[in-house]
Amino acid sequence: MIDTFFFAIFPYMALVAAVTGLIWRYTTNQFSYSSVSSQFLENRRLFWGSVPWHYGIIIILLGHLVGVLFPERIRVFNSVPLRLYILEGTALALGLLVLTGLIFLLVRRGADPRIRAVTSRMDLVLLLLLLLSVLTGIGTAIFYRWGSGWYVQSATPYFWSLVRLSPMVDYMTSMPLLVKIHAINAFVILAVFPFTRLVHMLSVPLAYLWRPYQLVMWQRRKARQQ
Repeated sequence: MIDTFFFAIFPYMALVAAVTGLIWRYTTNQFSYSSVSSQFLENRRLFWGSVPWHYGIIIILLGHLVGVLFPERIRVFNSVPLRLYILEGTALALGLLVLTGLIFLLVRRGADPRIRAVTSRMDLVLLLLLLLSVLTGIGTAIFYRWGSGWYVQSATPYFWSLVRLSPMVDYMTSMPLLVKIHAINAFVILAVFPFTRLVHMLSVPLAYLWRPYQLVMWQRRKARQQ
């Protein structure tokens, strides 16, 4: 019964909450689609936290996406043991990199009075949810190895069953508790996404990639000779 709620009902509740929240936030205050950067208050620890966090999490999320979209390619890639070892080792290293960056961000939020003054409760909730996600992900990589192999055998079919509106809960009921917590936490992050700083992901200026080049001309007045 619990598994049915968390893996057949809760994912859709999280999606509805995310879509509704995004629409509400855009219609009420679209200019709040920002990371609300505190860089001007403190920059050194922000650099050591933000850079490993962003680079690591982007690559990890892309890896999850590749596993969902191209499961057969992953199976073929993992058929060579050396490539499997490299993939698993790289994923674990990225997870540790993300954890390091997140710890820097947490310490920064708590240690600097100026940063603490502009930190909301939702900021703390978000950081704790992200920390739980990273810790359960690293724990899964350590205690349940070869995740890239069983991920495409279980998580990928489960994800597509959600897309087809026919959740196949059996794929998740057989998973270890740590993996279940990791998955449920991902749904929670999706549900609170519109109400956190993560919403700035939707305001990335992708249009700059195809915008025509701009020609900038500088004209300086020559100093008048006395």
